Amino acid sequence: MRHRKIGRHLNRTSSHRKSMLQNMANSLIQYEIIKTTTIKAKELRRIIEPLITIAKNNNISNKRLIRSRINNKNNLIKLFKFIAPRFKNRLGGYTRIIKCGFRNGDKAPMSYIELMERKITNDKK
Repeated sequence: MRHRKIGRHLNRTSSHRKSMLQNMANSLIQYEIIKTTTIKAKELRRIIEPLITIAKNNNISNKRLIRSRINNKNNLIKLFKFIAPRFKNRLGGYTRIIKCGFRNGDKAPMSYIELMERKITNDKK
């Protein structure tokens, strides 16, 4: 029986699931909004919100802890210098999941996951 087990398997092996969520966390830090399935977005929220909470306390041990989970140096700098100070007065709820319909191929429910209070830029001319 699977009582009191935390997390979803996502029909992947543990190493594939771990690397996929790590890559999605890197993408979310880099772009601040990504489109994915709703279930993956809910799992990603479990990964990224503790990282932001740890990054709010900017010291060397926290940088080493997050560096073990975020492999991209530019994303690490962005997390500590730009994203974490933005949430200084917020106690949680750093991400938002917005449902956006279904994927055409298999009708999987799709969602956007984004960081709250992100700066919206118009790239259109």
